[in-house]
Amino acid sequence: MKNEFYKNKYRILSTRLKNWDYSDEGMYFITICTLNRERFFGEIKRGKMVLNEYGKCADVIWQAIPEKYKNTNIDEYCIMPNHIHGIIEICCRDAIHRVSDIKKGGITNNDNPMLLRHSLATIIRWYKGRTSYEMHQKQKGLYFKWQPRYYDHIIRQEKTLDQIREYIHTNPVNWERDDYFK
Repeated sequence: MKNEFYKNKYRILSTRLKNWDYSDEGMYFITICTLNRERFFGEIKRGKMVLNEYGKCADVIWQAIPEKYKNTNIDEYCIMPNHIHGIIEICCRDAIHRVSDIKKGGITNNDNPMLLRHSLATIIRWYKGRTSYEMHQKQKGLYFKWQPRYYDHIIRQEKTLDQIREYIHTNPVNWERDDYFK
């Protein structure tokens, strides 16, 4: 039981699907929020997202994911004032995945597939880090942070993929009814 606690105080349960290798080929729906849902990326005007300089930065870096990670494609995505929704496809796994790439980590220090160079967690970690770096370069002293975690959903059916694409596409129109609107 002791291994489930961080610093013997906090129990932090993973939101990831148990026994799923997040470097496997597939489509993943991602939501990443800014810390405390602070609005950094622009505003919604007449049902459309108008990106400011930070939003444009987040957009450029999102589009760079396939350049950085050759085994990925990006699908539908939308940057909102305080979060981003997007679909990332991981493909060509066999060409890049090697068992020797698995590193030890986490509180158990066991083999951790989440630490693979081409896993979803690695891609999101890079995106968040690169975006933060670039935004801080634009304005020294800027207080910008992402929330520590992110939401993911493994897309397994074409119908679900279509529904998620529609949700992302219509997100700006539904902004005031959005859970992330505050």
